[in-house]
Amino acid sequence: MEQKPKRTTENFIKEICRKTRTLFFSEQKLVIVMEAQRAEYPIAELCRKHGISKATFYKWNKGFMDAGKKRLSGDTTREVTSDEIAELRNKNKELKELVADLLLENDIQKKVPTGWLKRKVC
Repeated sequence: MEQKPKRTTENFIKEICRKTRTLFFSEQKLVIVMEAQRAEYPIAELCRKHGISKATFYKWNKGFMDAGKKRLSGDTTREVTSDEIAELRNKNKELKELVADLLLENDIQKKVPTGWLKRKVC
């Protein structure tokens, strides 16, 4: 029989922190970094306002600056968002269906006698 490890107070607190951690979207991170770039408020105040640590802010800021440097140096590759992937998959599916329909129509036309399509049916 397996014994569960003892739950210490420290582990309990870490678990609560993990479960209640706020996850920021890239757009939210960008807004916070751009707000800091305007220099209207000190970094410490911005971090308190948004509920993040200074270390987190500086990590986001570094990522923002590094991405800007890459882009300006001519590196045009970028990560695709999941919405863009879904849109491309849908478009790909539509095009495959269109090609399948055209192939089927072409195959049918090859099998139909030559003069048969030109005759009027009355």
